[in-house]
Amino acid sequence: MAKRATTAMRYERSWIDSLTEEESKTLERALKKATPDDIERFRCEWWRFARPKQLPPPEPWTYWGVIAGRGFGKTRLGGEQVRVWAQDYPLVNLIGATADDARDIMIEGESGILAICPRRERPKYLASKRQLKWPNGAKSLIFTADEPERLRGKQHMKLWADELASWRYAEAWDQAMFGLRLGNNPQAVVTTTPKPRRIIRDLVADPDAVIVRGSTYENRTNLAQAFLSKIIARYEGTTLGRQELYGEILTDIPGALWHRGLIKIGDEPESFQRVVVAIDPAVTSTEASDETGIIVAGKADDQFYVLEDLSGRYTPEQWARIAVEAYQRWQADRIVGEVNNGGDMIESVIRQVDKQAAYTAVRASRGKAIRAEPIAALYEQGRGTHCAPFSELEDQMCSWTAEADWSPDRMDALVWAGTELMLTPSIITRVGSAG
Repeated sequence: MAKRATTAMRYERSWIDSLTEEESKTLERALKKATPDDIERFRCEWWRFARPKQLPPPEPWTYWGVIAGRGFGKTRLGGEQVRVWAQDYPLVNLIGATADDARDIMIEGESGILAICPRRERPKYLASKRQLKWPNGAKSLIFTADEPERLRGKQHMKLWADELASWRYAEAWDQAMFGLRLGNNPQAVVTTTPKPRRIIRDLVADPDAVIVRGSTYENRTNLAQAFLSKIIARYEGTTLGRQELYGEILTDIPGALWHRGLIKIGDEPESFQRVVVAIDPAVTSTEASDETGIIVAGKADDQFYVLEDLSGRYTPEQWARIAVEAYQRWQADRIVGEVNNGGDMIESVIRQVDKQAAYTAVRASRGKAIRAEPIAALYEQGRGTHCAPFSELEDQMCSWTAEADWSPDRMDALVWAGTELMLTPSIITRVGSAG
């Protein structure tokens, strides 16, 4: 096929390859005569090139959830749906997992909104205002799941939520759904690679949701050969491959120390023998930093109770104040801080908030998995209870394995709390105790 035609169709190789020889020749002749505007219009005829799973399902639906493997074409699908909605609705909003993701993938990415729209439909990206302004007057407000408070009170006619499984705060989804109430048919398209999180399981179970599942292989014609030969070859046949390539939602992860059936939700007892606040601090406090794990837990009648999960992305001053307030609110015995990363800084910032707080510094002398095993065993014995659903903590507990390349900050804080309350601390080193 002519170079001009190939360039025009760079995102639609699978459609080109499906043409008969005669159809291919006809297309080539047409494109040789076409103006640049003709080629652009042709390239942007998404209905022509989309696979059936990339087109919206029959109405009615409130949520169209596309849960699929890497490279399936989720970004193109989401951007195209926004483009269609913006022709008829004045407010079509976007939520990315982070601000960088919203900009670099949903808007400016190779398959993002600016790339897929023909010039006559292309919106202006007003980065400082966090919005897209469409030629017909429609507007798209841009949000990030890292800032759930910005979604509070905001309203949406239509919404594109990208990589929902990677959102740090489940509250962001709650706020988005509270705001999905404008117009006669409010709807959201959700595009995500799955992770075993409650937020994804709830979406799949929602009677107002239509769920489409797909794998990386369904779009292999449009994917770079390097991706296919390296990434797929590396992960094919692995648990991670089932999730990232085939788009499976793995309820129980092989190698994880907890599974959902071990976690009991129950009431807190009338009194406790002891209560502690455990902190696993992040080294930095930027948008890309790990979270600081903060867990409040108690012991009663040889049972372990998780009372609060206060974890989040904070500055040292913020997490110190949150931990001390929890210590005072629960009349806790002490604050336990893991000093492998934070060192003396942890006690220093706590003392700035409360000079009298009882504090113990602990340092890990073994790996995470070994430290966590005795606490997981408590749950297997029926001695671990959560006094409320703590979805983000439970997701970490049931998905982290020793081979994982991410830090389970909430789970780490849980383990420190459980070790302090329930075990002889032989697998930790208590390096300091005050108060």
